[in-house]
Amino acid sequence: MDQTGLAAEPQTAMRAPRSARGVAAGGGLAATGGQCHQSVLRQSYAHCRALHRQHGRSYYLATQLLPAAVRPHVHALYGFTRRTDDIVDGAGQVDRLDTLTRWIDSFWTRSATDDPVLPAIWDTIDTMRLDPGDFRLFFSSMASDLDQCRYETYDDLLSYMNGSAAAVGTLMLPILGVDAGVDLAAAREPARQLGLAFQLTNFIRDVAEDYQRSRIYLPQADMSKHGVTEADIAVATSARVSSPNLKTLIQYEIQRARRHYAGALAGIPMLAPASRRCVSAAFRVYGGILREVAAANYDVFARRAVVPTRRRLALTGLALLAPTRLEPPCA
Repeated sequence: MDQTGLAAEPQTAMRAPRSARGVAAGGGLAATGGQCHQSVLRQSYAHCRALHRQHGRSYYLATQLLPAAVRPHVHALYGFTRRTDDIVDGAGQVDRLDTLTRWIDSFWTRSATDDPVLPAIWDTIDTMRLDPGDFRLFFSSMASDLDQCRYETYDDLLSYMNGSAAAVGTLMLPILGVDAGVDLAAAREPARQLGLAFQLTNFIRDVAEDYQRSRIYLPQADMSKHGVTEADIAVATSARVSSPNLKTLIQYEIQRARRHYAGALAGIPMLAPASRRCVSAAFRVYGGILREVAAANYDVFARRAVVPTRRRLALTGLALLAPTRLEPPCA
């Protein structure tokens, strides 16, 4: 099934950000008058915040270090990506395709909708002037998730993550802001690298969970190199214990992730000072997941690697004291 056209903007689509007030003209819930629009917008942001708090606990904690005026836009972007993920992970290939197609169309055209996420992301796009091209990349990768569940090489996986993770990193940049004298374009590559690092960390941690959804994100070439088959992953998922070959594969993928973390380091001092602590905390906590995997002898099947609450708080404290004093997570 060819999904390549899904990410494209319709003829009547949003071509450029409007003013923040222009959301009301976009149709749907927001087009019912100023007072009602503001009420709907508040509800939408609150809904995105609740999604973030429920499903992205580590990142949500880091977000609390941002200025109050910035946080709702981070919640909106999280809520939007989460909602899209939930559609892609839903049941039924045909139903998912239909739902994703309607979701993307509603997003671009700002057509009538009762979805509680869209008003907040539309407002964030307008207020923060987010790049439509990054959304096109994101939608393209989400569409490919409907029928592609294996990746032959790491380059193939990177092509997917370019939209699913790197584009989210660059969408965050205008929200977080950059320091005086820093060109936003110069900060894009480190932001991309951080998005890749975070997503690869998730793929490493969630091998069993992804396999239960019939997906394997670890590249097939890497599996073959380390003597791992799909049957090995099936057995490890069922028995909740890793084989020696799987452990060496996970260790290998952690080294890949470390290189992405290293590529992101230069970007944190480029950020607006008020945003550095948040990103530093997220960097430390996500890196902490890899440390937990290493501490479990690279067995990601026995239990889900989670950074303990006390450790998360300690890492957040370090981010407050020294936001730019960072290094790639050890493995």
